[in-house]
Amino acid sequence: MTASKTMTYTHFQKLNVADRNQKLDHIIKENFKSLKEILHYNYKNGIHFYRMSPKIIPLATHENVDFDYITPYKKEWAEIGTLIKKYDMRVDIHLDQFCVLNSNKKTVYKNTLDTLYYCYQIFKAMNIDGKVVLHVGGAYENKEKSLKRFITNFKKLPPFIQDMVILENDDKIYGIKEVLSICETLCIPMVLDYHHFKCHNENENIHEYLPRIINTWKNTDLPPKMHFSSPKNQREKRSHSEYIDVFAFKDFLNILKQYQTNIDIMLECKGKDEALFRLVRLLKHYTSFKFLKDGIIEIKH
Repeated sequence: MTASKTMTYTHFQKLNVADRNQKLDHIIKENFKSLKEILHYNYKNGIHFYRMSPKIIPLATHENVDFDYITPYKKEWAEIGTLIKKYDMRVDIHLDQFCVLNSNKKTVYKNTLDTLYYCYQIFKAMNIDGKVVLHVGGAYENKEKSLKRFITNFKKLPPFIQDMVILENDDKIYGIKEVLSICETLCIPMVLDYHHFKCHNENENIHEYLPRIINTWKNTDLPPKMHFSSPKNQREKRSHSEYIDVFAFKDFLNILKQYQTNIDIMLECKGKDEALFRLVRLLKHYTSFKFLKDGIIEIKH
């Protein structure tokens, strides 16, 4: 099931105005219906953390398409927001690699701003405190200047957009040291992606950074968010596996337990919910961890 059925701009152009509006309206309502079903499914299966697709509204940020995706759907947005709060579910959006705040191209930077504003609008319509995960971006032949450009461009954002952004280390360019430095400078919560850290690091001791990473969340009402995934294979280490390596995940939990902090862990794997259910079964078999619910583990130091 997906809440990201879409429509290409090429197809959009081929339709007359009436057919465009009808087609867009049909896809949007289908996406709303699917999202509600996903939220019900997650709640019934003990999944309390959900990555919502930014593609719920097709062509919402396309430069040549302009339509109101909030007002005509106020009822739908409100219903979804009510469900999220009723189920006490954390919902974030992870933007793709084309959303780059430190880009040296004005068009890319503008598109990124438009996408961030779009995310803000839909979170506001749902009346939830959603967060948007970003990477720092590219190096653009001068990493130091690119880092400074991120900071400069971030400071230009309206405060309500700044409050929505959380920053993640990546697997090739910006590691935990650099991302944490930016987060502490700008007071942005940092998302530790442990797989990215394993792929791209300078032999940092993770224990020297975890207290500071956790501390970046102190001014929010949310537990720190972290990402965990397993490599596809030895050759394709950066790619995500279908499932999670239970022993690697157990080791990660044992790293975290000494900090005695509630942490939300987003699993990134091709198997999605089935990968989660499989991991839970294996953890129950191989560990003595206490499960408060299938997706919630209590580990005491």
